[in-house]
Amino acid sequence: MMKKKPDVEKTVRDIRRHTRKKYAAEEKIRIVLEGLRGEDSIAELCRREGINTNVYYRWSKEFLEAGKKRLSGDTVREATSDEVKTLRAETASLKEALADVVMENRLLKKSVLGDGEDGI
Repeated sequence: MMKKKPDVEKTVRDIRRHTRKKYAAEEKIRIVLEGLRGEDSIAELCRREGINTNVYYRWSKEFLEAGKKRLSGDTVREATSDEVKTLRAETASLKEALADVVMENRLLKKSVLGDGEDGI
C-alpha cells in the first residue's frame, strides 16, 4: 500500500505540470508593470493572477535585464514574421537565379569543349 502513494503523487505532479497555464509575453509584461506600479502588494498581485511570487520575481528580473541590454545597445532587433517571409522569398528567388546561371555555365562549357565533359 505504501507503494501506491508515490505513484499517486507523481501522477498529481504530472497533471499539474501539463495543465499549468502558459503566459504570453504580453501577459508577463502587464503583470510585471502592474507590480512595478506598486498599487497592490506583490503577494496580492500574485494571488490575483494565480502565480507564485518566485515566478513574478523571475519575470521581473528578466524584464529589467532585457530593458537594460536594449538601452545599452547589446541586443540585435529580431526580425518580424513579415520580414522573415520577405527574406525567405528573396532567398528562394536568388537560389533559382543561381541554378539558372550554373546550368547556363555548364551548357557553355560543354559547347566550348565539344566533347560533353565539364573539363574539371
